[in-house]
Amino acid sequence: MKQQHATMALKVDVDTFIGTRDGVPRLLETLDRFAIKATFYFSLGPDNSGKAIRRVFRKGFLRRMLRTRASSSMYGLRTMLYGILLPPPYIGERLPDRIRAVEEAGHEVGIHCWDHVKWHDYLPWLPKQTALMEIGRASAVFETIFGHRARTTAAPGWTVSPDSLEIQDAMGLTYCSDSRGTHPFFPRMADRRFSTLQIPSTWPTMDELIGENGITPETINDHFCTLVRPGLNVHTIHAEMEGSGLVDTFTDLLQRLVAREVRFITLAAAAAEFGKGAPDSELAMGYIDGRAMPVAIQAGNWEL
Repeated sequence: MKQQHATMALKVDVDTFIGTRDGVPRLLETLDRFAIKATFYFSLGPDNSGKAIRRVFRKGFLRRMLRTRASSSMYGLRTMLYGILLPPPYIGERLPDRIRAVEEAGHEVGIHCWDHVKWHDYLPWLPKQTALMEIGRASAVFETIFGHRARTTAAPGWTVSPDSLEIQDAMGLTYCSDSRGTHPFFPRMADRRFSTLQIPSTWPTMDELIGENGITPETINDHFCTLVRPGLNVHTIHAEMEGSGLVDTFTDLLQRLVAREVRFITLAAAAAEFGKGAPDSELAMGYIDGRAMPVAIQAGNWEL
């Protein structure tokens, strides 16, 4: 039976070269201050962040970038040129020590992707063999860095397909965290049931909230504190945001949650504790407030 006090699992997505190089060490320092262990997911191939400029033609994307100032203050100009005017750095190849240090510090580690932009923007149109190659490349680099296979993955931008879920099943993973929702579940998609447990993110992210409904970096933690619920809460943060320009805001959030005696665990511990007897739930790609591209949403009510 689930515990009724509030439990928090922090999911850290590391999308870029600069997020790995600069954001991850800052997050390790911040988490160490509070003796909190988190689950980090790494992009391990080329940082093609500049190619994300194509999303400007998607409804709501430019507005989101402007209200969060993500392009300039969080990622930096150089990152925004990778893959278009500058050659993309290969993250796992260039920064293995930075990545390995996360597990050495006692945190859980998993695979985010090989090429973040390619997966996020094109997965619905990728042949299954191409999706398999993307995960396979990331898996090979992960094993080289850590000396063991990955036990969990988390899709870029919460972007999934029946093919990607089938590939995850074949990998024999303990669980995945590809979705947005309310509680752990086994996904059903396109009239198929998949056997890898999903631990969904239950909270919105900072970039989805800042600039909406009058929320600012100075007030966002007031909002986050209203979201704390008994049982499992899962909050996705980004090395490029909470490990960069919003590190002080993130630190303040942790201080508030610790003061409220929220218990922190890794996603692996959450899967073991809260995944027992998890139900099946439909999973579908759809839109949520604050995000310009569709995400994988667990069936049921989604509330910010």
